[in-house]
Amino acid sequence: MMLINSAIAFAAVLVWLALLWYTWIRPYRRSKTSAAMQLATAADKTAIVYASQTGTALQLAQRTAHGFGHRATLFAMDSITPTQLSEFPRVLFVVSTYGEGDPPDMAQHFYKAMSGLTPDAQALQGLEAGILALGDDDYQNFCGFGVALEAWLRQHGATFLFNTVKVNRSDAAALQLWEKHLAHNFQVALGDEAPFNAWKLVERNLVNPSGLGRPCYELTWHCATTQMPHWNAGDIAQLRISDAGDIREYSIASVPDEKVLRLLVRRHQGPDGTPGLGSGWLCSDLPVGQEAKIRVRPNPLFHVPEDDRPTVFIGNGTGIAGLRSLLQEQINRRRFDNWLIFGERSRDTDFHWGELLESWRQAGYLQRMDLAFSRDQSPKRYVHHLLRESADAVATWAARGAVFYVCGSKDGMAQDVDCALRDILGEHGYHDLINRRGYRRDVY
Repeated sequence: MMLINSAIAFAAVLVWLALLWYTWIRPYRRSKTSAAMQLATAADKTAIVYASQTGTALQLAQRTAHGFGHRATLFAMDSITPTQLSEFPRVLFVVSTYGEGDPPDMAQHFYKAMSGLTPDAQALQGLEAGILALGDDDYQNFCGFGVALEAWLRQHGATFLFNTVKVNRSDAAALQLWEKHLAHNFQVALGDEAPFNAWKLVERNLVNPSGLGRPCYELTWHCATTQMPHWNAGDIAQLRISDAGDIREYSIASVPDEKVLRLLVRRHQGPDGTPGLGSGWLCSDLPVGQEAKIRVRPNPLFHVPEDDRPTVFIGNGTGIAGLRSLLQEQINRRRFDNWLIFGERSRDTDFHWGELLESWRQAGYLQRMDLAFSRDQSPKRYVHHLLRESADAVATWAARGAVFYVCGSKDGMAQDVDCALRDILGEHGYHDLINRRGYRRDVY
């Protein structure tokens, strides 16, 4: 009997080791091997390196790489080191800036390594470079990461094929300049963007009629074409606003199985009372029953995990839209190890999709749901307070491999959440979260 029990135990260990190999070690080694093979054939290729936060830089890098075909290799910035750049004759960077000049999450390790290298004018001598820097001129340090990257490359001896192209909020003229440089230097054309499709606005509901904040509307759209475009939970809807030609982006709150596209839009207004160009048109001016042009922009860095690992969803205000679609996708995949942390002003007037979320919690689709309604008590409590009050649980979920999603206000909520996670996880745990792409933000 003892021999049988020992044999069973030994077999169980072998099964566990096999599972570990196929689910963790093998994919990790395969990705490392793939990167090494790409570097081994670098001598005659152009490297295209992207650093993206919300998927725009990734999409532009992919379109650029498609134009090069086999003559280029595409790298995420967290899969290559600064010293490996010297193995390529040419490197094109497509990078975004997060907030006031910070690198995107996936570029933090590269930026730290970059900053730690001693200035050496010979280190990258012979390397030809070009940068497409994405940013928002509402911030003082416009395209700050792209500017810092250019200065570092020049400091280490790289030469530039053209001046850095700075793009303010997907400005078409700047992107055309990038295309011109690609055509002139490489005889490459930027790949086509996805087309806009006609969608009919079938319903517009004011979801906070007596709310303490600005009016917030749930907009429901039906595709007006014969075949509805596909999207994934976490993707972005780009709307062409009225006849102005301007484009505004909103998190998609639904999944394709619902057969409708849902948005949650807050009506903004300027200091003089003028409504926001996009929100004013969507919340007031566009009649129900009329069509608008909408294009889905993939945001793969904000999709649900490929495997069944725990997920923590953190957001405030209209950020619940992106989190709602992710949660729905998790539920559709029969994944119930989910934790929602959400904040708004008042539970009675601002708990968007509150009944649905409560039903998910009661059904066991959410293991936890922690809520902070800032105006319902004094002193005010916000999302970051919930995180700090549950510090032990946050650390435990992170240790279990959880992916943390943050959606909502960039200024305020996202910054406070980031500080809380740094304090709770410590510097090592925080950077481990980033390095394994367990920290995903779609903030605005």
